[in-house]
Amino acid sequence: MADPRIIDVTLDERTILWRSADIEQERRIAIFDLIEGNYFAPVRDYPDGYGGPFKIELSVEEGRLAISIAREDGSLLETYVLGLGRFRRPIKDYFAICDSYYQAIRAATPQQIETIDMARRGIHNEAAELLKERLIGKIDIDFDTARRLFTLICVLHIKG
Repeated sequence: MADPRIIDVTLDERTILWRSADIEQERRIAIFDLIEGNYFAPVRDYPDGYGGPFKIELSVEEGRLAISIAREDGSLLETYVLGLGRFRRPIKDYFAICDSYYQAIRAATPQQIETIDMARRGIHNEAAELLKERLIGKIDIDFDTARRLFTLICVLHIKG
């Protein structure tokens, strides 16, 4: 019986040089929320009909995102590689608006914080839609799963 969801996610820590307390909190929340509720269904039919649950590992190498998909027992099913060129701008914009947001939380008025947060959510939502689009024909995911995966993709891009 198919169970199209992620039960474990890891990030390739070799590609993450440094992260602030704010970013570390975002990573923890994204992973927790992802595990709590997600829809993740590789489109490919596996020979034995395996349909989940899945463990995934995210890594970035040479400008490409690798999504390694494994069975519940950890045995690798496949790895999807996705070019990240179209994500460069959303990632850059997301980092910039997050920096503004974290600074605003410490010193701005509630109205200023809300304005920045709305812009942050807008960038995040657009990037999630882009991720869903890029995975068509490979992996079916819902919008919330795409948002959380985009957060984790951003974490992988932190260079110090």
